[in-house]
Amino acid sequence: MYLVCMETEKKLCLECGKPLRGRADKKFCDDYCRNAYNNKIKSEDNTYIRQVNLLLKKNRRVLEELLGREEMIKYPKSKFTDKGFHFKYHTHQYVNKKGNIYYFCYEYGYLPLENDWYLIVKKKQDN
Repeated sequence: MYLVCMETEKKLCLECGKPLRGRADKKFCDDYCRNAYNNKIKSEDNTYIRQVNLLLKKNRRVLEELLGREEMIKYPKSKFTDKGFHFKYHTHQYVNKKGNIYYFCYEYGYLPLENDWYLIVKKKQDN
């Protein structure tokens, strides 16, 4: 004697809610719904991270533009803020032997000086 259990509850697509056909472990009705669902989840989770990364990239572009072809150069704070630079956001810090703290946005950095002036530098490539 065999027992057959029919599932009375149909599974529904996690994105659009349509009934699913096929494999028992299926979660989406097609690739479009799967992609839309996963993109929605990722965008909700990573909004803050994406915003911070955009600010870091913008800061890097500003430093790169201000430095140009120079090895190092000084500018007043107003030059940075006029270009939309956000001093709150940087990727890392470097403390030199004198105890000066350089703030970096990837390979470009700046050192706060007196009277709201800043020295911009670029990290030398390690070979």
